[in-house]
Amino acid sequence: MATNTQTRKTPFFAAMPFSLRLNQERMVIAISVVLFILFSIALDGFLQVSNLLALLQGVAVLGILAIGMALVVIGRGIDLTMVAVMVFSVGWSFALASSGMPLGLALLLGFLFAILVGMANGLLIAYVEIPAIFATLAVATIVAGIGRFALVDRDNVYVSGDIGWLLTLGTGRVLEIPVPVIVFAVLACAAYVGLRYTKQGHFIYAMGDNPQAARNAGIAIRPITVLLYSLSSAVAFAAGIVMATTVSSVNTKLAGSTMVYDIILVVVIGGIGLSGGKGSVLNVIAGTVLIGLLLNGMTIMDVSYPVQNIIKSLILLLAIIFDSVLNPRDEQTSQQGDI
Repeated sequence: MATNTQTRKTPFFAAMPFSLRLNQERMVIAISVVLFILFSIALDGFLQVSNLLALLQGVAVLGILAIGMALVVIGRGIDLTMVAVMVFSVGWSFALASSGMPLGLALLLGFLFAILVGMANGLLIAYVEIPAIFATLAVATIVAGIGRFALVDRDNVYVSGDIGWLLTLGTGRVLEIPVPVIVFAVLACAAYVGLRYTKQGHFIYAMGDNPQAARNAGIAIRPITVLLYSLSSAVAFAAGIVMATTVSSVNTKLAGSTMVYDIILVVVIGGIGLSGGKGSVLNVIAGTVLIGLLLNGMTIMDVSYPVQNIIKSLILLLAIIFDSVLNPRDEQTSQQGDI
């Protein structure tokens, strides 16, 4: 009997008894609890309410970006343009507003720019069939170049105080909870409902698990791919608004930073498989909490930024190795240039 080489390989741990199977989400939650207890005992000031609120607010933007990345990864892709889209779409909006353009129109133009970039990613990946990692890397470089040449000609774009209610997205509080955390929670709920309870959400899981089978079942894979990358860019724009109103500026140098790898770290360490078709928003929340605790603890311990990057890189490498064991690549993934 002929075998189907497109069928996903059975993970090594799938043959283990249910009670012994590793669940990365549960492991991350357990590690987070252990870190919380250790930091509470060892670090002065960690348990202060002000520090815990700062911890939550500090990772809210990272969590928002990770939601957009998770949607793409579940659909068997990756988006390296998110940070460039975030800083230049939002930076351009506030630059236009500071030059006299009405704020609403400036934000609309920035949002349309972000969506245009997302659609370009989706078209290159779905219709030109360029592997996602190469397409989005090239587009990220183009966005950064266009951004500095034609949109924003300075490193910092400052947000004026005359932006009305928009300022509350970064600095407001509801029942002492920072609004950025509430924005993260709202977007997480929306993504959870969309993935779990809508037909399009089921299609995303199907195409991530086995694109060929999904195509044979009549799922419009190419339009859904364009939609996923457009949503990812829209989420990046929302994260940029929150970030800009929190610190009252947009630093365009972030486009060349390692922030995009922090986003991937949150997604992978939370338990969303890079091979596609697995994971949920709950994994993003778990990964965000763990990375937030780790970064907050290292900051209190006065760990230098380069050392923090080394630690995060090692954690990302271990998470990818762990993911490759739990979710082996299949024949079709390798044919598509991996991710």
